[in-house]
Amino acid sequence: MARKKKTEENKHKEVSNVYGLHAEILEQPITQTLEINFMPYAMSVIMSRAIPEIDGFKPSHRKLLYTMYKMGLLSGGRTKSANIVGQTMRLNPHGDAAIYETMVRLSRGYEALLHPFVDSKGNFGKAYSRDMAYAASRYTEAKLDSFCQELFRDIDSDTVDFVDNYDSTMKEPSLLPTTFPNVLVSANNGIAVGMASNICGFNLREVCNAAVARIKNPKCDLREYLLAPDFPTGGELIFNDEEIQNIYDTGKGSVKVRGKWRYVKDGNLIEIYEIPYTTTTETIIDKVSDLIKAGKIKEINDMRDETDLSGLKLTIDLKRGADPDKLMSKLMRMTTLQDSFACNFNILIGGYPKVMGVGEILEEWTAWRTECVKRRLYYQLTKKRDKLHLLLGLQKILLDIDKAIRIIRETELEEDVIPNLMIGFGIDQVQAEYIAEIKLRNINREYILKRTKETSDLETEIAELEDTLSSPRKTKAIIVKELEAVAKKYGKDRRTTIVYDDELEFEDETEETPDYAVTLFVTRDGYLKKITPQSLRMSGEQKLKEGDRMDLVVETTNRAELLVFTDRFQVYKASLSEFDDSKASVLGDYLPTKLGFEEGESVAKVCLPGDYSGFMLFAFENGKVAKVALSAYNTKSNRRRLTGAYSDKAPVRGILCLNEDADVAIYSTDGRALVVNTALLAVKTTRPTIGVSVMTLRKKALLDRMLPLKETAISNVTRYRSRSLPGAGAILKEADSEEQQLALDL
Repeated sequence: MARKKKTEENKHKEVSNVYGLHAEILEQPITQTLEINFMPYAMSVIMSRAIPEIDGFKPSHRKLLYTMYKMGLLSGGRTKSANIVGQTMRLNPHGDAAIYETMVRLSRGYEALLHPFVDSKGNFGKAYSRDMAYAASRYTEAKLDSFCQELFRDIDSDTVDFVDNYDSTMKEPSLLPTTFPNVLVSANNGIAVGMASNICGFNLREVCNAAVARIKNPKCDLREYLLAPDFPTGGELIFNDEEIQNIYDTGKGSVKVRGKWRYVKDGNLIEIYEIPYTTTTETIIDKVSDLIKAGKIKEINDMRDETDLSGLKLTIDLKRGADPDKLMSKLMRMTTLQDSFACNFNILIGGYPKVMGVGEILEEWTAWRTECVKRRLYYQLTKKRDKLHLLLGLQKILLDIDKAIRIIRETELEEDVIPNLMIGFGIDQVQAEYIAEIKLRNINREYILKRTKETSDLETEIAELEDTLSSPRKTKAIIVKELEAVAKKYGKDRRTTIVYDDELEFEDETEETPDYAVTLFVTRDGYLKKITPQSLRMSGEQKLKEGDRMDLVVETTNRAELLVFTDRFQVYKASLSEFDDSKASVLGDYLPTKLGFEEGESVAKVCLPGDYSGFMLFAFENGKVAKVALSAYNTKSNRRRLTGAYSDKAPVRGILCLNEDADVAIYSTDGRALVVNTALLAVKTTRPTIGVSVMTLRKKALLDRMLPLKETAISNVTRYRSRSLPGAGAILKEADSEEQQLALDL
């Protein structure tokens, strides 16, 4: 008890500041601080700010658009942006600057969306310009684009839930009942706490067609309908089937986009008129300027921004004799004229963030839209039932109108009219109230016949609505019909052209890359050094990180290519010319940083593929060995990450790069060794092949490592050799157990 009391006393400490004032500090465990203070903040950012929901909007977008809808700006004329911003603050209390910036991004003038929601007038800046600032809200005007009819259709028919605003003075929709998958049409990105979202836009017509196909056949191939992402700034998308399929399946991946240009022969100049969505004109010009100053680009006289009301245009004045194709190939490689868009389809579903592929997003949207349609149908059904109920009461009165008139005339008090009608005709209060309000002029034969016919029509309509509500097939048919109508009315041609790898002409960079002899050093921890013979002769001992050792030392040339295999089943391809010449006295380049490894990814093996005529050998813990042709790793680009570099079915325990068949030694954890000639293994061109069983492992034993036979101390090769596969090998003798220590003449 005494210790507990002392702990309680220590939670509060009195301190004095520089002014002599006393303050009390409350000590709190860090776990409690995270739980009480940080976690609610993190959840608020994720749920209410940064991550879009299934309707494709963040709360800030939804509040702005709904405010404009309530202001009558869907059908009326434009109003000052400042007026819209002021009204939106009733729903969004984050300040006028944030609200106006949101409206700018949704506007037609900013050109950040394939289908803008705000019809703007005035200077709203440009998405492709970093320095072109938008005008103040008091100078610009805006209204909702007619396209927004598809956002608010039937919003007043109880299709979505409404919640209180921040001060509970008015209601706002929790989602907008979009009639199409806006979440895939409108590009969206956001950074929350501990997670982010980056959704690229797709062509509206393609998205609607894909959604229809998915509803009709959940197993359909989406790539037949949804070709690839479509960006507002146009450009050319370099199509990679593997990456596109990965995005459609997992919601993660990246696509490469490059700008469009034309050569004007008369002025000997190049005009760039479309650029990637991820860059800006200023970024491109700045980078080109740096390249010219560094002497890496010599074909350019001048580059300027000639963007005007007709659209984007960057002009490059060429020097006499310059080849425009070679120059643009170089600029694509060295500037953001060719850039990547990293996809991360993180969306809030039912209040929880979830990363989904395109197919799963369409399924979630269809389920949500089905619920919206059902709510609309039920709302219409309720309204018609209420009206039918009134007409049925009227029908009873009209059968004996004289009796109704007599009851009303003979009733002394006004308050007794309704009860007397209810008693006289056996109707309820609602029906009696409706009948009592009928004008005397409407008590005629024509009125009676019209009401009777209307009753019959209502009964038919109610039966149809009930049938539709009970039939999932008919409900989906309504969604399909709406999707087809949206695609027909608002669909546009693609802005981003699709090109394929084999259609592109790659500049032969080796013509400009100097070639000279170098010695390559790679350590076990992933440090690389490229040293020239002259520097190597003058250097002393190689500097290594503590605990690190040399894994590869080979003489090669500056133009040699490098394959870096990682423990995440990936391989990175690079050219040695990308690495600066080094010295023995430095650690060298750290490959995970240089090549942009994923967090926690490390180097498993580095090899020089040469002309890609050899093969890779992968030994796995389960005793299998895969022989993969090096040609499977040959690509056109200078450096490229390949996923699925080898099988992920079992941990890899040895990787070798061989130019020709040779003997290799395989060791197990129970002290056995097996010598196998790689000629016994068939070469596969599929990188993730699981291989074939090579070593028969005893109970609880695993394959430990694999080495070239010439790097081992095995002298009696016959004892360990196996002429057929799989083989068990033999117990390793002490004389053969020590690996040879290769003397490296450094």
